[in-house]
Order: sequence, then structure tokens, then C-alpha cells
Amino acid sequence: MKVLVTGSAGFIGFHVARRLLAAGHAVAGIDAMVPYYDVRLKEARHAQLARHAGFTPHLFDLTDATRLAEVMAAEAPEVVVHLAAQAGVRYALEHPESYIHANIQGTFTLLEACKARPVRHLLMASTSSAYGANTAMPFKETDAVATPLNIYAATKLATEQMGHSYASLWQQPITMFRFFTVYGPWGRPDMAFFKFTDAILRGRSIEVYNHGRMERDFTYIDDLVEAILRLVACAPEAGRKVADCDSISPVAPFRIVNIGNAQPVQLLDFIAALERACGRQADRRYLPMQPGEVLKTWADTSLLQALTGYLPATDVATGTAAFVAWFREHYGI
Repeated sequence: MKVLVTGSAGFIGFHVARRLLAAGHAVAGIDAMVPYYDVRLKEARHAQLARHAGFTPHLFDLTDATRLAEVMAAEAPEVVVHLAAQAGVRYALEHPESYIHANIQGTFTLLEACKARPVRHLLMASTSSAYGANTAMPFKETDAVATPLNIYAATKLATEQMGHSYASLWQQPITMFRFFTVYGPWGRPDMAFFKFTDAILRGRSIEVYNHGRMERDFTYIDDLVEAILRLVACAPEAGRKVADCDSISPVAPFRIVNIGNAQPVQLLDFIAALERACGRQADRRYLPMQPGEVLKTWADTSLLQALTGYLPATDVATGTAAFVAWFREHYGI
């Protein structure tokens, strides 16, 4: 099939596109190459994808409605996987406008393009940050989400609401997936696991917020991609539940699905796994909690299993070892 992947030079978009190409599908990728972090890493990811004859890159900002309409007409995708976004909780403290532009305006432009040229299934990325100040664990897709703690989460919740509106109005099947702390090879340099590894290997100190008293549902990238690709075949139908845990809308072909490892890990344990993989101890600087952060995330993945028969299972020892091996090779350390 022909799949359009937005954010194809990004961490997750690259991995999704690569898996699709390896499976024999044609992929059209859209990326603006925004210099939020080193663009050379994004270019290196696209260079990997360009080795496949089935990959067609399109470099422009997703908010460019004219260009997007041209790409939709030329590529005629059957499925769209929307992963382009301004990510990061801490960056949002100083640059909130970039989240409005990329996450809300970019998603709106894509929804309009799919209204003009409907696809079999539109899958869009959201975040576990959508659960905000919720304290009941594990997080379920049917939980109320009205307490976002940062502008990143607020914009992602807005895209969920926008998605439901378009699914209802135009009967475009839409699946939103909420990611839980994704890590692995080709990861983003702004994420903690990347910063920690870089600092440990180069003999610099690492900053550990809230003195390490945080837990995250760390999800290895290969597990995440497997879940996404399985969900492609699970286009929602309004009101048609697959299980009691289903978040399907009663009025629209719209569903929200958690993708996580369903096993929260202490931040200090994750750092210890990175230290073992690096073969050296980190010089830790313990700092207070940062604004906008949450203490714990934990995914209920019952719906993912009901829909796909699949559950992520890569443990942090295996995942961190794979990341550190890639990091050493890519950066020659």
C-alpha cells in the first residue's frame, strides 16, 4: 500500500517509515527539517530511508496547505500516519508558540487535506502527557483528561478533540495513539536517555530532576512501531466495541489507544541500566522537579492487546544496551 508519514525525519516517523519500506510498502514522507535539534541527525535518518526505492521525501512545513494538497493528489495515500509535531515538555516553557504552530495548525491542515481526499485510515500521535494531573494508575483511554500540566500536553489534547470532530463530521476513520516515553536507536537528542548517554560517555555530569523520584513507562522504539503497524489494519467504526476497555466513540469512527510497556520503571533504575550499557558510572547532579513534569506514567494496554493481540515487552536492560550500541557507532565514541 501507499502510506504518507508526516515527520518522516523524526525519531518515530523514521522508524515507522523504515519498517513500512522493509515490508514492501511505498512511503511518502513529509518533514520540515525544523532545527529544534541537530538537523544532521534528521538528514541522516532520511538518508537511510532514501536507500529504498519506495521512499519519496517531501520537505516542507505541514501547515503549507497548498503543498500538502499537491502531495496528497500526487501520492494518493491509502493510509496516513501523522507523527510530525513539536515535542518536548521543557522546550514548551520557553517556546509555546511553536507547539501551537506545529501541533494544532499542522494537524488542522492535515485534517483538511484528508477531508478533501479521504484515506482508509488516519493514525495520529498523541501523548501520555494528556493524562496530566490524573493519579489513578494505570492510565486508561477512557479516563477523563482535563488537567494538562504543560502546553505540549494541551496542544495534543486539542488534536484529539479536533480528530474526533473531523471523524464525526466527515466519517474519516481516525486512531489516536498515546505514546509513553519512547526510547531507542536514532532517538531525539533533547530526550533524557540521549542526554544521559552522551554525558556519561563523554565524562560530563547528568542532571537528575526531582532527585530521581520519578517513574516512567519506558517504551522501546521497535515495540512502539510494531504496535502502530498493527493498528493500521484496525480502522475504527463508530460504536463498534472490541472489548469493554474500548475507547471507541459512540458517534464517530474514532478511537484512542495507549502504546506503552505497561510497566513503570524508576528513573534511577533506568539511569543504572544506561550506566551498565555504557560501562561507567554517571556523575549525577540532583535537582528539584521542573515545572510541567509528572511524577509517574503507567499505561493500561488492554485495548492495544484486544485490538492487535500484541503487547510491548522489551525490558530496559535490552533497550538501553541497543541504544548505547547505536550511539557509540553513530558518534564514534
